[in-house]
Amino acid sequence: MTFPVIGVVGGGQLARMMAPPAVALGFELRVLAETPEVCAVPVVATAPVGDYKDLDTLRTFARGVDVLTFDHEHVPSEHLQALIAEGVNVQPRPDALINAQDKLVMRAAIERLGLPNPEWAAVSCVADIEAFGELNGWPVVLKTPRGGYDGKGVKILRSPDDAAAAADWFEAMSPLLVEEMVDFSRELSALVARTPSGEARAWPVAESIQVDGVCDEVIAPAPAIPADVAAQAQAAALLIAGELGVTGVMAAELFETPGRAPGYLINELAMRPHNTGHWTMDGAVTGQFEQHLRAVLDLPLGSTDALGEIVVMKNFLGGANQDLFSAYGAALAAEPTVKVHSYGKSVRPGRKIGHVNVIGSADDDVATVRARATTVANIIRDGA
Repeated sequence: MTFPVIGVVGGGQLARMMAPPAVALGFELRVLAETPEVCAVPVVATAPVGDYKDLDTLRTFARGVDVLTFDHEHVPSEHLQALIAEGVNVQPRPDALINAQDKLVMRAAIERLGLPNPEWAAVSCVADIEAFGELNGWPVVLKTPRGGYDGKGVKILRSPDDAAAAADWFEAMSPLLVEEMVDFSRELSALVARTPSGEARAWPVAESIQVDGVCDEVIAPAPAIPADVAAQAQAAALLIAGELGVTGVMAAELFETPGRAPGYLINELAMRPHNTGHWTMDGAVTGQFEQHLRAVLDLPLGSTDALGEIVVMKNFLGGANQDLFSAYGAALAAEPTVKVHSYGKSVRPGRKIGHVNVIGSADDDVATVRARATTVANIIRDGA
């Protein structure tokens, strides 16, 4: 009897959280780690260190794996194409992955599919930004098409003077992406999974709350979301996954726009498990990490039904407490139903080092469940 070997490029917390479902299903998980200190290394038996931007390193790592997948979207597309030509099973494929790697490619794809984008343009100079601002109104949002995450590579420009001050951005990358500053009520996430043979499933649309450009909290299902908006958002995410040939988990990050049809706009795509899907680990029949492994192996997908009326995921970032375990007694006593997920990272201010999940009952209101999750996260962050 043989079980599959799954190779994951990247050794961050997403790779780390693939390990428990891999063990449960009997799969062997291997990780190509950036350094010996990345957080997936302690939980995976085979974790060679290597540069994911080096093709020979990727070739060596891919030997003996049944499928190659990713903890991040930064592997060069040309390397993945070379691996595929040599017979490596890469999931998701680079033609899909490019839509998460390059925001200009993603915007063009969303437009081609007839789905709701913000107003946007590729810009190659300050004059292009100024022309966009005059046409669509100020402020505008300037983004680097590649490499940005958690608010990095994003700049709000409120006037032509701000645009002129951003001229140095073109020295590092050109063209850039400029978008309208969307007037939205909240951010949403439509999380889906798809197999190479085309089976696809969607989890309930969730609300994500950002603080300083970083996901702080997720509430699932999104409270009081209009049924038609939720249905259309799920349908859009499934359409994107199908038309772009996505395999594994994909998150479509959305702006909710009441009064502006169809009630949402697409912000960004992620072709991998995503922070806004961490609630599924304890709050859905099938969590996103198990689903990702099933999907890339082309196994039948699991149910995406939520396990409670309200599920809240709360991140905790590095804070005053360096000894996280010292706070566990107080944190777990404060909320016996909490599930704590620590990423095994060293503590640095502002660094994502873990999250907690709390499932509410039918008798709970959203504010109460959020408060319970926040209490536990704060105890771990700050110390008992």
